[in-house]
Amino acid sequence: MNLVWVVYTVLGALGQTARNAMQRELTQSLGAVGATHVRFLFGFPFALLFLAATTAISHVPLPHANATFWTWIVAGAITQIGGTASMLLTMTARSFVVTIAYLKTEPIFVAVLGFALLHDPLTLVMAAAILIATSGVVLISLRPGAGGEGGLRPALLGLSSGGMFAISAVGYRGAILALHASNYVLGASFALSVGLVVQSALLSLYLAVRSPGVLVAIVRLWRPSLFAGFMGALASEFWFLAFALASAASVRTLGLVDVLFAQVTSHVIFKQRTTFREAAGIVLLLAGAILLVWAPK
Repeated sequence: MNLVWVVYTVLGALGQTARNAMQRELTQSLGAVGATHVRFLFGFPFALLFLAATTAISHVPLPHANATFWTWIVAGAITQIGGTASMLLTMTARSFVVTIAYLKTEPIFVAVLGFALLHDPLTLVMAAAILIATSGVVLISLRPGAGGEGGLRPALLGLSSGGMFAISAVGYRGAILALHASNYVLGASFALSVGLVVQSALLSLYLAVRSPGVLVAIVRLWRPSLFAGFMGALASEFWFLAFALASAASVRTLGLVDVLFAQVTSHVIFKQRTTFREAAGIVLLLAGAILLVWAPK
């Protein structure tokens, strides 16, 4: 069994947690859109470096970007922008770890979309693993008195963010597959670079027209923005490598382990305690993730 995708996914989840924590801090200074732009604007130069290194090492020419590739990559890029902005808005109203939990309903959407649009495999065991893991993060998110402005609105934002991230994940896997690259690392790196360039261009244009002051603020905060951009590009590189080797549903379900990393981040950085309910959810999460890894594909 080839489990390289498992390593890529865990590394992607770890990098994503670091990026999310940094973006949460930047949201206070730059707003949701500005903090969203940071991961793309400061991320694409690193993605281009990854691509250049891959090309130099592999000695393989860049893949051909056909119309199908462009359709998938643009769909993935746009929905990821929307998903990230919604995620950051949710973080301003709820705790870091609970926000992550809301987002992790994503694998259910990914499984359905991947099966319908990309014909990715979806066995009964895989479906059970996805439901068990997702139940874990839903359990983490349920808390007494979650209604009203402090609970319902963030929940809706978080769930819509998870839906957009699901479309994005399927779009990115579709783009990588459309390249038919002989080297999966090159195909993944090429798709990532194009996606980040598209996102940087779209958000830069939007902010230049609507909020030019945010662009100035981003430049002034270049040090933390640079770190967020690097971690975002690094995490995305691992995600894309995993997408090249396994179904989007498998990758995003195993990626739920970032809830564990979020728990550590929440406790150490944001001084937020982990409740018994959240701990029980983590047990389900781990059970689902383990079942998924060893499920027959």
